[in-house]
Amino acid sequence: MSRVDQASRLIHADAQTVYAAMTEADALVAWLPPTGMSGEMLEFEPRAGGHYKMVLRYDDVSIEGKSGGAQDVVDVRYTELEPGALVSQAVDFVSDDPRFAGTMTMDWIIAEEAGQTLVTIRATNVPEGIGAEDHAEGLASSLENLAAFVERRLPAGPRSRWSGP
Repeated sequence: MSRVDQASRLIHADAQTVYAAMTEADALVAWLPPTGMSGEMLEFEPRAGGHYKMVLRYDDVSIEGKSGGAQDVVDVRYTELEPGALVSQAVDFVSDDPRFAGTMTMDWIIAEEAGQTLVTIRATNVPEGIGAEDHAEGLASSLENLAAFVERRLPAGPRSRWSGP
C-alpha cells in the first residue's frame, strides 16, 4: 500500500480566494515553497490536463536536492480542477534517484465553512525518498504560507502580478 501524508489548516479567507492562489503562477511561487526554499515557475498552463513545472531551491546551498544541487524540480499535471473545491495534481520529481521515482498524487481539498476555508492536502503514493517527518513539516509550512498569503494579500514578490479574485 502506498504511503499517504495529510495536513489541514483553517484559513481566514473565502474558498474562491484560496482557489485563485492555487491556480495562478505568481501566487504559487510566493506561497508554495516551504520555509527555507524559494520557487521559480518554468512553465504554467492552469487547466485540467494542463501542467506546471517549478524549481524549488533550498536557501541552504549545502542541502542536496532531489534534482541535484540545492534544488527540487517538480513537473505537475492538473488532473482535476473544481473552482473553490479541489485542485488535484499528479506530481513527478525530476530526479535520477530511484527513491524519488513515481507519480505522487496531491489533492488540495477546499471546503468553505462560515466565511473561512478548511484546506486539506492529501498526498498519496509519496516517494520513499521523502521522509514522513520532513514531508509533514513541508506540507504544514506550505499551508502556513498559503494562509499568510491570502489572509494578508501578501505581494507575490518582485515578479508578482497577483491581485486575487
